[in-house]
Amino acid sequence: MPTLPTNYLTLIAVFAPLFSKRIWGVAQVLLIGGIVAPGKRTVTAVLRVMGLSECRHFQNYHRVLSRAVWSSLRASQVLLKLLVTTFAARGPVVVGLDDTIERRRGAQITAKGIYRDPVRSSHSHFVKASGLRWLSLMLLVNIPWAKRVWALPFLTLLAPSERYYAQKRRAHKTLTDWARQGLLQLRRWLPRREIIVVADASFAVIALLGQMRQLAHPIWMVVRFRLDAALYEPARKRQAGQLGRPRLKGKRLPTLAQVLKSRKTPWRRMRVGRWYGEVRRTIEITAGTAVWYHGGLPVVPIRWVLIRDPKGKFKSQALLCTKLAAKPEQIVEWFVQRWQVEVTFREVRTHLGVETQRQWSDQAIARTTPLLLGLFSLITVFAHQSTVRGQLPIRQAAWYKKSLPTFADALAGVRQRLWSNFTFRTARTRPDSAKVSAALLNHFTHALCYAAQ
Repeated sequence: MPTLPTNYLTLIAVFAPLFSKRIWGVAQVLLIGGIVAPGKRTVTAVLRVMGLSECRHFQNYHRVLSRAVWSSLRASQVLLKLLVTTFAARGPVVVGLDDTIERRRGAQITAKGIYRDPVRSSHSHFVKASGLRWLSLMLLVNIPWAKRVWALPFLTLLAPSERYYAQKRRAHKTLTDWARQGLLQLRRWLPRREIIVVADASFAVIALLGQMRQLAHPIWMVVRFRLDAALYEPARKRQAGQLGRPRLKGKRLPTLAQVLKSRKTPWRRMRVGRWYGEVRRTIEITAGTAVWYHGGLPVVPIRWVLIRDPKGKFKSQALLCTKLAAKPEQIVEWFVQRWQVEVTFREVRTHLGVETQRQWSDQAIARTTPLLLGLFSLITVFAHQSTVRGQLPIRQAAWYKKSLPTFADALAGVRQRLWSNFTFRTARTRPDSAKVSAALLNHFTHALCYAAQ
């Protein structure tokens, strides 16, 4: 059975205190198998690729997910510390926040619901999807060997549907409630670091923004903003002896839609990298400050940024930032990084088998998908360790040339290290040939023959 290389063992040793000694040995098998297994990420597929298809106590591996006592929340904390130490030791911690739907069916999956499919839907076409809704927090960091920003998941929360809570004593939690809980947990894990959270318009909620801003160490948020929101000037300073309640807002300001159409609005151009997948794009921006207010809700001072395309190729949009000192160019750069969250969701579906697992118990369902998303981050850390002494191999062809590695290359490099660490030995008389045992050769042949199923 393959084992991890020494430098990989050193990295995952930080997770060992979360498990008992017996469970930790089984968990390592699931970890290695989850990396090297092609196709589906079921426990049985992992056991087959690890050469344990004849193991009579296979239920012990299922119980790691369904019954074993260990905290996935503490595992998320350890993973975040590992990622921050490796990629973001200095500067602000930029975090992407977004939700995705895992398409699952079955009577045993009680937390599933029917949601709008954001990928297949448009303004004129509504597509529904049945499945589980997950809210994921991802560290947005620049990967040196990839020369671009990647979104590395570290905390994924299951947001059950409203129907799930119909027969429960607890009240239904909205998506923003789960976001608030996850961000507060993030602040406890990083009490002194500056945190910038980048999210979509679903999280442009006054109550959420106001609470994050009022923390002892605020969490600054950058979200997409609606053009017709009511904005005001800051309230005037209260005079000595003035009667009545203190004012919360000042004079009403024009909406951002009016600012966008006004010919008096000053615009300036800037170059943005990786705009919607492009290498570079020229856009025009204008910015300002205001107070966002709604009756009965906290007052949120904001810095807004309007973006438009001088060539008119995309629809204009607005951004909101709760950090007033942030420069408009920096706000745009932070927001552009958010699109890497969608790339990560796509990669884990394509290469790590999300939506192919077949767990049915509530405990196993709540653990498996966050583990597969966290595996994306752990593989990135493994690949980063491999590039300290060299470069990752890049798969190319005559019809497909690329200069920088992708996650597929990172996964292939880690798999190569794992298999090379198994039993490959070089002959003394012929150093260009490797000795492979018959059992290992049969194992490889069996894995390749059934890889496409």
